[in-house]
Amino acid sequence: MLMKAQDAMNTSNTSPELDEGVPVSVKIRERVMAARKRFNANDNIAEFIEPGELEKLLDEVTKKMEGVLDSLVIDTDNDHNTGDTARRVAKMYVNEVFKGRYVKGPEITEFPNAEHLNELMIVGPITVRSACSHHFCPVIGRIWIGVLPNEHTNVIGLSKYARLAEWIMGRPQIQEEAVVQLADLIQHKTQPDGLAIVMEASHYCMAWRGVKDMDSKMINSVMRGVFLKDANLRREFLSLIPARS
Repeated sequence: MLMKAQDAMNTSNTSPELDEGVPVSVKIRERVMAARKRFNANDNIAEFIEPGELEKLLDEVTKKMEGVLDSLVIDTDNDHNTGDTARRVAKMYVNEVFKGRYVKGPEITEFPNAEHLNELMIVGPITVRSACSHHFCPVIGRIWIGVLPNEHTNVIGLSKYARLAEWIMGRPQIQEEAVVQLADLIQHKTQPDGLAIVMEASHYCMAWRGVKDMDSKMINSVMRGVFLKDANLRREFLSLIPARS
């Protein structure tokens, strides 16, 4: 009798009616945690989002953003400028600025290095847009990518480097971590002898708030493989990048 009662309780707890009342963010979070995966700001969680749930997440974020505007004492009922702001902000975060968290990576067609190319190739500048994890302020910058292929390297189209960069940057990021994530992804996709990435960006958490310094930029780099070992190759790559301003 006790077992039957317990079974009935379990059935009740997983009924569709009760499940419908659970916020979609909670469902996604539970799947991520059950898989023992991270869900930091700059992680991609697309594999844990089921069809149709992104639209529900958008609705949930809209509701919570309405609460934020209320707490900021903004009369969204009578202010014609902010009546739809909650929805617009939710769309910006879910469908644009942080899209790289919620969608799978771009399809990248890889080709064998049929001509056995082994000379330095540089792609850039690629314009990138992100937001800092600390204040959700814009991070706007440029990236240069240097690749030294070998005969076994997978060749990808030039535009695909930009698509990969956009996907990585489309999350709340810290610039130092973002460049490493991009390097890891390109390394995995192409398997070159060497990989070098330089990023230069303006951070609006410094320009828009805080010290309000409009001219300050951050520049950092990642060097892999022969770029680490060969100082001449590293100098060649850096000298071929146009003067940054």
